[in-house]
Amino acid sequence: MNAEILCIGTEILLGDIVNTNGAYLARELAALGIDIFHQSVVGDNAQRLKDSLELALSRADMVITTGGLGPTYDDLTKKTVADYFGIGMETHAPSVKKIEALYKTLGREMTPNNLLQAEVPKGATVFFNDTGFAPGVAIEKAGKTVIMLPGPPNEMRPMFINKVVPYLQKKSGATIRSKTIHIFGMGESQVEDTLRDMMTSYQNPTIAPYAKQGEVQLRISAKAGTADAADTLIQPAIDQIKQRLGPVVYGVDIGSLQNAVVLALKQKNLTVATAESCTGGALSRAITDIPGSSAVFECGVCTYSNAMKQKLLNVSRKTLDQCGTVSAETAQEMAKGARAISGADIGIGVTGIAGPDGGSDEKPVGLVYMSIDSGFFCETKKFLLSRGHKNERDFIRNYATLHALSFILTAVNNKK
Repeated sequence: MNAEILCIGTEILLGDIVNTNGAYLARELAALGIDIFHQSVVGDNAQRLKDSLELALSRADMVITTGGLGPTYDDLTKKTVADYFGIGMETHAPSVKKIEALYKTLGREMTPNNLLQAEVPKGATVFFNDTGFAPGVAIEKAGKTVIMLPGPPNEMRPMFINKVVPYLQKKSGATIRSKTIHIFGMGESQVEDTLRDMMTSYQNPTIAPYAKQGEVQLRISAKAGTADAADTLIQPAIDQIKQRLGPVVYGVDIGSLQNAVVLALKQKNLTVATAESCTGGALSRAITDIPGSSAVFECGVCTYSNAMKQKLLNVSRKTLDQCGTVSAETAQEMAKGARAISGADIGIGVTGIAGPDGGSDEKPVGLVYMSIDSGFFCETKKFLLSRGHKNERDFIRNYATLHALSFILTAVNNKK
C-alpha cells in the first residue's frame, strides 16, 4: 500500500507555521510499512483542495489529510472530500455532546458554528477526538481511502497512534510493532556505516535511522500476526545493534536522554545536583522537565560570575586566577561545590565559552569542561563543540546540555 500526505492550511503554505505534521506522519507510515511517494500542502480553498485531492488519489491508494476540520468558514476539508465522493453529511452525536459539555462547564453560550466540527461524511469511520473536539474521519470508496485528521499536533498525533494505527492494522490483517533505539555520541553517518548491512538487508524487521539534534534514533519495525510475534522478530535486531554500537546506545523506547537519566537515577536510588555556567540552567531544566524528577534532583546552581562561583560553590580564587573560569579545575570545584551544598550523591559542574564573544586561540568558542564528583565515580571531560558556523551560541549550549546528561548517565551506570 502507498499513501500521500496532504496538509491543509494557508498558514502552513505561507510558512507562518512549520509543517511538523507531514514529517511526523511520514515517519509513522514508514514504520507501518506504508510507502510515501508524495507530500503536498494546499491552502484553505475548496477548489484547490479538490484539485489536490484528485491528483493525490490518482497516484496513491490512500490519502491522509491534516487540518481544516474546525468550526470556522475556512475549515473545508470534510465537506470538500465528501463532495468529491458524492457523500452527504451527518452529525456525530458523541462529538456534539463533548462540545456542548464544554460550553456548559464554561458557562458560555455556544455559537452554532461550533457544531460544524461534529459534522462528518455519512457512513464514514469516525475517530473520536480525545484531546480536542473535531473528530477524525476515514472514507473508503472505489478502492481508495481518505483519512482526515485534525491540524493541531496535540490532537493529530494521539488520534493517529490510538485510532488510525489500529484501523490500518485491521485493514492489513497484521500487527505492526516498532521500537526506537536511542543513540548519543555517534553521528548519523557513522551509525549508518556501522549498520549498513543490516539496514539494507533486513526486510522484516526493517531498520530506519532518524537524526535529531545531537542524537540519532533507529526505528525497528516488524509485521506479524500478533504483537508478541512482531516483538520476537524485533528483539534479535535490537540485541545485535546494541552489541555493534556499544555504550552510545542509551536506551530503547526511552523517550529522551533526560528521561533516561531520571529513570536511571531512580533505579539506583541516587540524587544529582548541578552547577552550571555556560549552559545557563538548561541542564537543570532538562532534568526537571521530566515528571517525577523531584525524587532525584536536589538543586541546580547557575553561577555566571566568578564571585558567585566562589560564594555559592566554594570555587577557590586561586583556581580561577591560575587556571581560569573555563578550565578542568574550575569544573571540578564546581561539581564538588554542588554536591557539598546539596548532599546529592552526584555533583556535576559545567563551564565553557558559548560565544559569540569570549574565545581565544587557547580557549576558543565552543570549549566546555564538565566534571562529575561522587563517591563512586569522578571524572572530568573536555569538549570542543563549535562547528565553525556563525551564531552557534544556542547550538553549543544545547549540545553541552546533552553531553552533560550523557555524562550523568555514565556516572549512574558506574554505580554498582
